[in-house]
Amino acid sequence: MLSSPGGQPPPHFSGGVPRTPGRTVGELGEFGLIRELTSRITPTPAVRIGPGDDAAVVAAPDRRVVASTDLLVEGRHFRRDWSTAYDVGRKAAAQNLADIAAMGAAPTALLLGLVVPAELPATWPAELMDGLHDECRVAGAAVVGGDVVRGDTITVAITALGDLQGREPVTRTGARPGDVVAVTGWLGWSAAGYAVLARGFRSPRAFVEAHRRPEPPYHAGPAAAELGATAMTDVSDGLVADLGHIAEASKVRIDIRTAALDVPAQMSDIGQAVGVDPLRWVLTGGEDHAIVATFPPDAKLPARWRRVGEVLHPSASPQVTVDGAPWTAGGGWDHFGG
Repeated sequence: MLSSPGGQPPPHFSGGVPRTPGRTVGELGEFGLIRELTSRITPTPAVRIGPGDDAAVVAAPDRRVVASTDLLVEGRHFRRDWSTAYDVGRKAAAQNLADIAAMGAAPTALLLGLVVPAELPATWPAELMDGLHDECRVAGAAVVGGDVVRGDTITVAITALGDLQGREPVTRTGARPGDVVAVTGWLGWSAAGYAVLARGFRSPRAFVEAHRRPEPPYHAGPAAAELGATAMTDVSDGLVADLGHIAEASKVRIDIRTAALDVPAQMSDIGQAVGVDPLRWVLTGGEDHAIVATFPPDAKLPARWRRVGEVLHPSASPQVTVDGAPWTAGGGWDHFGG
């Protein structure tokens, strides 16, 4: 448990600058680092016991806790020359809290496991914590604890918790033929931003920032559950890949209509500059953490939701098609796909 010797942490320290500027993690020491990190935490009403004890206590009025975990490893998921520690914190929190929202739950708490080299400037984990804190605040959650360990490669391990608030969880198994497929949030923006950064540029800034700090529509998950969503997931691996998870779990075919997808003009400009069809980013780019769900055909969806396809009976096996044809262009994220 990430606990500060002496008990509860002081109120959140804003400004992103440690109280011990110029020192490394090794010079700060384990307990000094813990004090620095916990000084940046503020509780929410759901947090009954935060950092400072053997474990945190978070209220679970529903008596069912939604939990998700994920890892970010330097060189695999982020680069320090592309993203600040604050960016990494926002991204780490966002990708986990989006999983909670995609189950139809409200995010409540986040736990941090952090591996850092001793020679790392102490500013880095401090600013990481600021990013985690600020993204949690957007989602209505709080950092409640964790652990820090010395290691050769920076690794950020997150566990997120959520509250269903009396709703049933929305899983990947409930899509039925006749349902509509709808999405809310950005698609392809992070992939376009990655393409810009990979070529040594830093603009258009909106797409670069979308890669550094995704903005999941947290409110949309619980709202979709209230609207009767039959299946739901966040788009972390790409629209085709993530709808493929729903198609397989629900034993259906899902057809995406490309005419219904939004390809902004600036994304088209980036695609033209780097020789990539921007529609590929929209269909296969991950890490935007939009929410995609299936709904009964008569569901009245808010304006923020875009209908992009339909659920059909599987012709041979569960799959995702694009404009009626199998998707053969590849794409989507696979950690072991090379």
